[in-house]
Amino acid sequence: MQVIEKLEELSKRYEELNSELSRPEVVSDHNLLRKFSKEQADLSDIIKAYRNLSDVVREINELEGIISEGEDPELVGMAREDLAALIERRSEFERKINFLLIPVDPYDEKNIFLEIRAGTGGEEAALFAADLFRAYCRYAEFRKWKVEMMSVSNSATGGLKEVIALIQGDGAFSRLKYERGVHRVQRVPLTESQGRIHTSAITVAVLPEADDLEISIDPKDLKIDVYRSSGPGGQSVNTTDSAVRVTHLPSNIVVTCQDEKSQHKNKAKAIKILQARLLDKMEQERDSEISKERKSQVGSGDRSERIRTYNFPQNRVSDHRIGLTLYRLEDIMEGKLDDLIDPLIMHFQTEAVKDSFTN
Repeated sequence: MQVIEKLEELSKRYEELNSELSRPEVVSDHNLLRKFSKEQADLSDIIKAYRNLSDVVREINELEGIISEGEDPELVGMAREDLAALIERRSEFERKINFLLIPVDPYDEKNIFLEIRAGTGGEEAALFAADLFRAYCRYAEFRKWKVEMMSVSNSATGGLKEVIALIQGDGAFSRLKYERGVHRVQRVPLTESQGRIHTSAITVAVLPEADDLEISIDPKDLKIDVYRSSGPGGQSVNTTDSAVRVTHLPSNIVVTCQDEKSQHKNKAKAIKILQARLLDKMEQERDSEISKERKSQVGSGDRSERIRTYNFPQNRVSDHRIGLTLYRLEDIMEGKLDDLIDPLIMHFQTEAVKDSFTN
């Protein structure tokens, strides 16, 4: 679907909403009234821009007609002056419309659960998981976001086998949602005596925080197990049955939490993580049904997809989805991630606009 066809379709829908909102049965139905009013409000900016663009295009056509006729030299001169300004205005409205046509992700302003797990590479993968988690925490500091640890499993050498954190802040999901996937690291491990470069990998998941209205969990669908915590955490943690394992029976999703001394706190954290995973599962199933092609697109969210390589000897980081290579790995690992994130967002927004014209 071309841009003009898309805009005409939206304009038609906007007029339909105007008619719907004037119907007595809609006015008396608060839920329907709220639904149609929101849809109309969401369309208002782009419809206004489209109408302004249409007015400018009509004026441009009139001026071009005057210039092509060329009967009055003075009038033609004035028309040429006005035409330059109108062409610039047309470009401004076109840029604005392209921006407004980008589909809105309903989860963009949500908090997120960031999950990082060590994969191929053993202890070296766990060490890199800790390094990358630190980079995300530093980025959160720059953004003035709050990071709350939900669950952590340490490795023997101080790395992270798994870590789950809740990151709270404006636009957290919109900025980090493209980080999900397999992150590969190439570097010389501290334990390598001959200086050989090893390749390891970790997985990153980014899940929007779900609320009770989005994901309602029936307690009957949960199996709750409590057990004694293991690993560091202090005597009171390790000698009481404070760890909690929550199994969602319909989906077979299992979440464990053992960081808090309180069994109730661990259970509450586990259920929050479970809600996020169920929401993520629901969205992936919905996307799969809408379009099989979407899975092959950049940013499909497939966690088996290798998205990025961090090469320490060359101080290089490469994002394989958009062919971006930066030789500032030290800065990236200090949390200066915008040089990676901004090009990704721009790419995905461009693809989303293209995709909106084909649906």
